[in-house]
Amino acid sequence: MIVEIGHFSLVLALFIAGLQGTLPIIGAHRNNHSLMAVATPAAIIQFILILGSFIALTYAFLVSDFSVINVASNSHTEKPTLYKISGVWGNHEGSMLLWALILAGYGAAIAAFGENLRPTLKVRILGVQALIGTGILAFILLTSNPFLRLTPAPVNGNGLNPLLQDPGLAFHPPLLYLGYVGLSLTFSFAVAALIEGRVDAAWARWVRPWTLAAWGFLTGGIVLGSWWAYYELGWGGWWFWDPVENASFMPWLAATALLHSAIVSEKRDGLKAWTIFLAIMAFGLSLLGTFLVRSGVITSVHAFASDPTRGVFILLLLIVTIGGAFILFAWRGPTLKGAGLFQPVSREGGLVINNFLLTVAAASILLGTLYPLFIDVLKLGKVSVGAPYFESVFVPMMIPMIAIMGLAPLLKWKRGDFKTAIEKLKFAIALSIIGGLFVWILIDRASAFTSLGMTISLWLLTATLTELAGRIKLFRGPLSESINYLFRQPRASWGMTLAHAGLAIAIAGITASSSWKVESIQIMKFGDQVNVAGYNYTLKHVREIQGPNYKALRGTFIVNKGDDINWVLEPEKRFYTDPVMTTTEAAIRPTFLGDLYAVVGDRDEKSGGYITRIYFNPLVPWMWTGAIIMVLGAGISLTDRRHRVGAPSSNKIPAPGIPAE
Repeated sequence: MIVEIGHFSLVLALFIAGLQGTLPIIGAHRNNHSLMAVATPAAIIQFILILGSFIALTYAFLVSDFSVINVASNSHTEKPTLYKISGVWGNHEGSMLLWALILAGYGAAIAAFGENLRPTLKVRILGVQALIGTGILAFILLTSNPFLRLTPAPVNGNGLNPLLQDPGLAFHPPLLYLGYVGLSLTFSFAVAALIEGRVDAAWARWVRPWTLAAWGFLTGGIVLGSWWAYYELGWGGWWFWDPVENASFMPWLAATALLHSAIVSEKRDGLKAWTIFLAIMAFGLSLLGTFLVRSGVITSVHAFASDPTRGVFILLLLIVTIGGAFILFAWRGPTLKGAGLFQPVSREGGLVINNFLLTVAAASILLGTLYPLFIDVLKLGKVSVGAPYFESVFVPMMIPMIAIMGLAPLLKWKRGDFKTAIEKLKFAIALSIIGGLFVWILIDRASAFTSLGMTISLWLLTATLTELAGRIKLFRGPLSESINYLFRQPRASWGMTLAHAGLAIAIAGITASSSWKVESIQIMKFGDQVNVAGYNYTLKHVREIQGPNYKALRGTFIVNKGDDINWVLEPEKRFYTDPVMTTTEAAIRPTFLGDLYAVVGDRDEKSGGYITRIYFNPLVPWMWTGAIIMVLGAGISLTDRRHRVGAPSSNKIPAPGIPAE
């Protein structure tokens, strides 16, 4: 009965979304307050209905109701409770229901907290959000219904994919979707503004916190997924330029550009059309990622489904949604002229250049991701585009972008002084050059590329700290006064500082782990020892253990370095039966300078030993730490009063063609 209630709630939600997506927009056009008043309660009711549906599906998983096809296909009675819950979204149907829930949640948030928005703008935002929801809900009910019954019900289910039975993957999809779907709200803001023909500082002020929230969640989701791949897949790496990885990275790049473009729109009344374009493009790339993951056009451990029918439906949704928005943009875009003029050497100029680089980088990744698909469709053969392409086109664009990131905050708005900014950054320039030379000359295996990466990392960190020192007037007065200024800094400024500093730390980790990684693959018997990066690994034993729903071979390594270090690493090779699959669980010991990483493999029948892989991954903890600092920066920035309160109400100023209210 609960399952049927969940299904019925979803049908009702589709009906409510349809009303919310039409009546309020008509009301805003006709200045009919009765129709406009439908938007807010409809958005909240739609969210409650979808939440009820999601709870019903979660209940079915928790009680192992195998009469539901989705539960029977993705759960098992012996599965731990955490993975029964994560199994709700660990499949195509459930993940799309989560997609719809988060979409409705963002709409409900605008309905509840958007009181400072112009009434006509608010109802149009909610209307566009509901139209997207209508398409998603129709997709779920017509092609991906998570509540379909199975008769007769099996005694046990097939179980969740063992690769997904991991804490990292339990929380990765919700975080990623909060970012993916969060960009739908910036899209709705953009389309609503195009309908009104008005983009002003108030609009930009409201877009910024929602963009920042989506960017923060998307950053956290990408990093959590990368961390899972690092320790779960057992290949010693953290990024593979997999098409599905790219599908999340492209909207992140577009959202980063949008975040900075919105600053110019708010503070300088500029880049209006560009900000609207980025808002449309960011969500368009999110929908494209949804298509790639669920259409079956690519093969990946991350992919959810391989049903062409579903792929066609999502492709049509993508074409109608994004195509319609771009048609509207082509009509209204030429009227969105900013009043803020600026010189090329200015803070706006730096933001524009970085926006361009981020957009071109996203386009190059899009080309590399889709090119093999186009070649295959045209029957011109099979082509694989891998890491060499992405690294050769992406990295050269990021180097000037990061250089400008360090410089732009020290330039003034409208007209900057390049010489003055460089004078302020002379210490940062000197320190970054010295650091790069140190890496190049003194560290073994360092290449010119590695030295450049470390130079860029040092430059961004020291330039960011220099900008902070300037804001608090460090060394230009009493220290107590600087400390007072430090604690009085706006939280949004702290967010920028932390995000830029976190990126600098992450770049150092990325550079070092890519260039100085040490790998050793061998067959080891009990008592054998191997030295990797100065650490001695001794294989003590390999024994069988019983897990909650798997059996495993667990190896035990004793790791020594001198007299002070005596660590134990215990990697596992797990064997699942429901469904049948073998997974690798790496054992990782983080240190300040890098990760000790060990994997145990199959038994070699000839020698009686075990295949082992041991890595030393330099500065990988810096990469995770830097990413966490970036997310922390986004969270702190969101608590800034200007973001919480939003833009001043401008209800008395009517939009063009809209009567004053």
